[in-house]
Amino acid sequence: MFFVNKRFLCYFDWAAFGLLLLLSCISLSFVFSATYKLTATTYSIFFKKQLVGILTGICIYFFCSFVDYRTLCRVGYWLYIFTMFLLIFTLFKGSVGMGAQRWINLGFIKFQPSELAKIFFPMFITYYFLHDTQNSHPTASTYIIPILVLGSSFILVLKQPDLGTALILLFSGSCMFWFIGLSTRFFLIVAACLLITAPISWQFLKPYQKKRILVFLGQGNKNKERYQIEQSKIAVGSGGIWGKGYLQGTQNKLSFLPESRTDFIFSVICEETGLLGAIMILLLYLMLFVRILWLINTITGFYPHLMCLGLLMPIILSTIINVCMILDLLPIVGIPLPFMSYGITHIWTGFASLGCINSITCQRYFQEL
Repeated sequence: MFFVNKRFLCYFDWAAFGLLLLLSCISLSFVFSATYKLTATTYSIFFKKQLVGILTGICIYFFCSFVDYRTLCRVGYWLYIFTMFLLIFTLFKGSVGMGAQRWINLGFIKFQPSELAKIFFPMFITYYFLHDTQNSHPTASTYIIPILVLGSSFILVLKQPDLGTALILLFSGSCMFWFIGLSTRFFLIVAACLLITAPISWQFLKPYQKKRILVFLGQGNKNKERYQIEQSKIAVGSGGIWGKGYLQGTQNKLSFLPESRTDFIFSVICEETGLLGAIMILLLYLMLFVRILWLINTITGFYPHLMCLGLLMPIILSTIINVCMILDLLPIVGIPLPFMSYGITHIWTGFASLGCINSITCQRYFQEL
């Protein structure tokens, strides 16, 4: 079950772990900045929670790194079924915040079951196909149950409502199906059906979701519906090339920028560090993703390869969507910036996902996967 020895530690991906630590330290700095008040004499509760989330996230990363991927895959299969029940429970008894019923409150902590789905769904799919197609290639009927599970998960998350996470789960799952061998024709047919039924689907969106799409298309008053995105663009643009300086961002400090510690933390970074700082952050993400993708490409086993891609895809998609969102290149869908935005649940799932990938890439050196 566990692989802890000198040889394993030698092949541990210290480069990716170092990049992850660097992003986490930057996260702490700007969560502090986003919640810093001139009259305060102590660190904010958000900074303290983020610090605890990152420290425990590192422990989760090491734990997942030292567990055999087969064990992770098998346990994750059953945990995803449990997560489905949690998603159903959330719809009826979930904790409400900012107009959405996405959290389960345990008293000492609140967590989002939809975040758990991002890490356990790849394990569920890998384990399902690994045991269903051991001696043959997947047939058309083999995909029925996984597609139904993915569709059910998408609807349950969408009903919270959480359109952003639902779409990430849907796209990540679709990429896994395509990698397994589901025909491109199937995806084209589904895309055509979605396009044709778009007017009907529009009627099922929540009013605020419709408003966000209309704002993205240029509608709305800049002091009302467009206020959030306009303040984000002002923060990004006012940073210039060099930025206003750490703790000197006016959009942030004067509370013009909503959700500055969560979804719009990249706007704070752009305002205080400027274009150069923003480019450096994006380069760190690029280095992390390229490093992990290179390691995944060295894996010879098909199913470990599949699981790694499924775990990494939500993180890549979340990064792209969040950055495009704050630049008004995509509608605002409430997606946090991985390892950067405030939020313990997504910090934990991000560390766990990369820890699982590290486990698989390390094991490739000394045993057949």
